[in-house]
Amino acid sequence: MVTTGPPARRSAVLRMLVVAVALAGALFGGAVPASAHAALTGSTPAQGSVVDRAPEQVSLTFSEGVAMGDDSIRVLDPHGKRVDRGKLRNLCSGATVKYGTGLPPGLGNGTYTVAWQAVSADSHPVSGAFTFSVGAPSKSSAAIPQQEAGGGLVGALYGIARCLAYAGFVLMVGGAAFVVACRPAAALVRSVQRLVVQGWALLTGTTVAMLLLRTPYTGSGDLADVFDLGGLQQVLLTKPGAALVSRLLLLAAAALFVAVLFGAFARAHEPAGAGGATEAEGEAAEGEAGAVDPAEEARRRKDLTFGLGIGGVIVATGLAATWAMAEHASTGLQPAVAMPVDVLHLLAVAAWLGGLAALLVSLYWGPPVERTAVRRFSRIAFGSVVVLAATGVYQSWRQVGTWSALTGTAYGRLLLLKVGLVAVLVGIAWVSRRWTARLGEARVAEDTAAAAGAGGTAAATDAADGADAAQEAGEAAERQSAKAAGKATGTVAAGAPAASSTAGATATATATAASPDPDPAPEETPDTDPEAPPETALNPETDPDPARAAQLARQQAALRTARTKRLRDADPERLGLRRSVLAEASVAVVLLVVTTVLTATEPARTEAAVQAASGGQSTASNQPQVLTVPFDTGGPHGKGTARVDLDPGRSGNANELRLRLSDPSGKAMDVPEVKVSFTQKAKKLGPLPVVPRHTGTGHWRASGVQLPVPGQWQLSLLVRTSDIDQVTEIRNVKIG
Repeated sequence: MVTTGPPARRSAVLRMLVVAVALAGALFGGAVPASAHAALTGSTPAQGSVVDRAPEQVSLTFSEGVAMGDDSIRVLDPHGKRVDRGKLRNLCSGATVKYGTGLPPGLGNGTYTVAWQAVSADSHPVSGAFTFSVGAPSKSSAAIPQQEAGGGLVGALYGIARCLAYAGFVLMVGGAAFVVACRPAAALVRSVQRLVVQGWALLTGTTVAMLLLRTPYTGSGDLADVFDLGGLQQVLLTKPGAALVSRLLLLAAAALFVAVLFGAFARAHEPAGAGGATEAEGEAAEGEAGAVDPAEEARRRKDLTFGLGIGGVIVATGLAATWAMAEHASTGLQPAVAMPVDVLHLLAVAAWLGGLAALLVSLYWGPPVERTAVRRFSRIAFGSVVVLAATGVYQSWRQVGTWSALTGTAYGRLLLLKVGLVAVLVGIAWVSRRWTARLGEARVAEDTAAAAGAGGTAAATDAADGADAAQEAGEAAERQSAKAAGKATGTVAAGAPAASSTAGATATATATAASPDPDPAPEETPDTDPEAPPETALNPETDPDPARAAQLARQQAALRTARTKRLRDADPERLGLRRSVLAEASVAVVLLVVTTVLTATEPARTEAAVQAASGGQSTASNQPQVLTVPFDTGGPHGKGTARVDLDPGRSGNANELRLRLSDPSGKAMDVPEVKVSFTQKAKKLGPLPVVPRHTGTGHWRASGVQLPVPGQWQLSLLVRTSDIDQVTEIRNVKIG
């Protein structure tokens, strides 16, 4: 039997994986707000335009399908009062996605604000606001909402839940696939059982959380709305809500699958003689099992494995489809092809990264792993990489479109980062494959296997269980622990000297690891008083001093831990494999987070379409610009704050500049002179002076401000408070 190392007891490794995923989700999920996947490509009236008379309706055109309601489009007059009719008009025609709302006749002159909110076809909320004027711009206008839909605390929580949902799916599906396809004996390993079950619990919990968060995430942004049952009912009628409910139903089937996997399937692969049965019990069991045909038993195992494999593929495919039907793949170019490709992509990620996690916890916290199991996983991982490459190329073409978008958009840059991480992961996997090829073989003698009633794997499992029992006791003396472990694995200890000599040093190290005391020698007996009874020598339980007994127990536990680590690290090949697999898992955590952020970013193809529709201007920059500029001229009453509003903040349009000066208490203040100019150094334009006119105490206004090209401009503000006291402040402003 080929093994890959001794049983290292590292429960902290599993906890470290879960904590790393949670922390990464908290950092990245909270730092990146939901990006708009459906974008506003046009409006009537246009943003920042001035019309002669009030229009009959306001209409909005989007880059892809959106879900909107009667309150999705609101029109506010200069005083902030809502003036639209409150009914949504569906103006869609063919491939054009267009919605509007009616306006009453007789609207007066002034600046009107249009605030809109919708849910894009890929389940992400989008929102925005713009202004238009009737007759002429007014001195005042309604405040534009500052918080975007899907932002704030609710958006951060939803992003974390999405990241953890991906992690749960990967751990559950990949861990189960590792057990069924690579190492059936892992169904008996507690660390692998915990990994799969915790993955299921993580995916179930985050799915419920996302379902409850949908109402505030796509609406008010108020966390208290998670308890809004009416909103939850509306969410269930949407495509994302249906996908989440379907996921919960499939998770119920997955729970049954996991129960069978670690129940009937584990018992079917349980080695004979497991659990440290006595010789008489073993003979009785052999007598009872004699009536069972070995061929029939093998066929039963094969049928059970086949049934679990088919059922697992169906459940995993259904779970992956709940993402594909509600996110990027469900909208845009070629959705009928993109959704199956997305399902394959997710399954390949789970098989690779989830199997990697199962292998990691098996190596660090479980009985020795057979080299054949590592090789099976290596083949599955290679196939997963091939599938990921093929599906990734298609998805990249579909979402990016052009080479320039790879470096010119946020989506493209994140995609390049993801490709780089995959390349690093493949490189580390190649190193792991080399360590696997260098592993030695530890063969257990046939007579030992016959006496034990099991192969090398059964003996290793018994030895591991014996070591676990000795370590968990923590209160038995070293001599008693060795004696207990020897009783549990006596047949292995008796046969260990008969191991094949062809295995070399590696076989010796592995055989030593499989049994805590393979060949007890007289000189290893603890140095105790020969007159003392053997049952009380160095026994914390019989020590009259409780403090000394506790100290002795801690020392013995430390000795056992040190010996386990020494045996584990004795083989450089296996040590190298464990470290390389741990490095793979660490990179995989970062890759999973980047993938989650990528799914929350506006696709490059959509961003390019929006810029083309708006004349090369991005939607992020087509917003009124507001700057707050503190100043201090150094003289009496020379401190204050300037607020500069530039509306609509676009090039080629007549912008309106509004300036307000206030003293440190917030009260409007007048100064003898203010000057404003704009400069764009990149194209050597400017300074372009702006002469604002004084309209009231602390207020200045300038109309018709023309900035010829979009880009980064420098705003220069000169404030003079006396004949000799003045200061010039410079700020950057982005013009669309």
